[in-house]
Amino acid sequence: MSLWRSRRTGYYIGLVVVTTVVSTLVYNYGIATWENDPQPLFRSLGIVFQSFTTTGYGEDAGWATPQMYILTIGLQVMGIGLILTAVDVFAVPWLRNALSTTAPTAAPDLEDHVIICEYTSRGEAFIEELESRGQEYVVVESDEGTATELHETDRRVVHGDPESIDVLENAGIERATAVVADSADDTNASIVLSAREANPDVRIATLVEDQRLGEYHRIAGADEVLSPRQLLGESLAHRVPTAVTTAVDEGVEIGNGLELVELSIAEGSDLCRRTAGDVRLRERFGVDGIGAWIDGEFESPIPPDRELDTGTRLLVAGDADRIDALRSEAASTVQPFSARHVVIAGYGEAGDAAGEALAETDSRVTVLDSADKEGVDVIGDARDPAAVRETGIDDASAVIVTLDDDTTAIFATLVARDLNPSVDIVVRANDAESEQKLYRAGADYVQSLATVSGRMLASTVFEDEEVLAVDRQIDVVKLPAGRLAGRTVADADVRSRTGCTVLAAVRDGETIVEFDPSSFVLESDDAVVLAGTDESVQSFESQFLA
Repeated sequence: MSLWRSRRTGYYIGLVVVTTVVSTLVYNYGIATWENDPQPLFRSLGIVFQSFTTTGYGEDAGWATPQMYILTIGLQVMGIGLILTAVDVFAVPWLRNALSTTAPTAAPDLEDHVIICEYTSRGEAFIEELESRGQEYVVVESDEGTATELHETDRRVVHGDPESIDVLENAGIERATAVVADSADDTNASIVLSAREANPDVRIATLVEDQRLGEYHRIAGADEVLSPRQLLGESLAHRVPTAVTTAVDEGVEIGNGLELVELSIAEGSDLCRRTAGDVRLRERFGVDGIGAWIDGEFESPIPPDRELDTGTRLLVAGDADRIDALRSEAASTVQPFSARHVVIAGYGEAGDAAGEALAETDSRVTVLDSADKEGVDVIGDARDPAAVRETGIDDASAVIVTLDDDTTAIFATLVARDLNPSVDIVVRANDAESEQKLYRAGADYVQSLATVSGRMLASTVFEDEEVLAVDRQIDVVKLPAGRLAGRTVADADVRSRTGCTVLAAVRDGETIVEFDPSSFVLESDDAVVLAGTDESVQSFESQFLA
């Protein structure tokens, strides 16, 4: 609202008028009655304004009666009060508006950038990837508060409606390399139509909540439609040991027989409660220990004195046959033969995908959801112990939590762990920062939707980047050698500088997995296959690619 049209301004003007009129009448009466010096009202008005503005009293100064002195002192105090009130009504709002940070409405200086519509936690992971690569970007955000906050934290942002062609043009869409639509499914379709009209040649990728609506994004003109929720749901199901699967995930094939595998240490296995130094992965099994997840934290390399307890997940690389030998050692010596019972809490896109993946095994699945819909076995709140007991959690071997709110997921994890201390709890986190809370609440495995989405977008937008394991806790990615060219991996000290492990080199389309890191010199056209956390991969990108 305009300052001059605000209610406070009206009240203040009214106060000045009333105070001035009353003061003029009282002063005119006092000067005539107490001082026996009658004068016109306009002269008394002038004296009142001199008093209010603290400029003096002119020829009226020096009264004979105490009543006039008291009156004039009162006029001075009222004048000071009106001045201070005027500062609060006019000056303070004006200064606040003049000095406050406002988000820009255009980005005229950007070229070859990525436009992100709008800002979400999923987009945040992608932005971190862009910044690590030195790739220009701008976020188009319709919410003024969010846009201002992004601007204050030095994010490139344009405030406006991403469905508007004019706003997209202000964001420089005619000079952009890609547009990412990350809003509601119907809004994304509208963004695609606007973006395609503003720049028919720009590459457009969308994130879809409901996979069934992805086709309409393609019809609208999207080049890539990504469904991270479904992929993550399937991934969570694969983390659940069943009667016909092992406690180890399918490996990521690097090339020439090399696989990267996440492997769980099971209770009762030959490796349980032994230190990494005692296990001797390289000497006994011929595999390289890349790192291990312990209490949700990834440690690389694995400290020799680190005890491999139940729930520890190893990340190892090696030949498939050798990994199979390690797998048998890590598995429990007691194997169940009956179908395992799995509880799914939350039956949205991810929960449905997890259920379909488990349907291919002989697992017995019970679905808990707050809504009465097809496929739901128990209707109730995952935070309600009574509803969770109704699912039969007492005899369940695993619980998959796929809820839309992380706070709810954390509480549901606490309830599940309390009701069955030995159950495996696999959880989808919407925001990466919730992962550690979920681990502390009792989760055995947590995967972030934001992380998966960011990896999928990076693999789609960057032509020189190939993410080999989108849905894993670890990031496995093929990247250009960049500033590693002309150097060896050992000389560049990649692992200690970034936390990444170089698994292989790619030269002329051939993946080289057996090379001496101290003598193999990388060339400018080479690529490297890295394994590490998202933060360590971003560190590699910032040091060797940005």
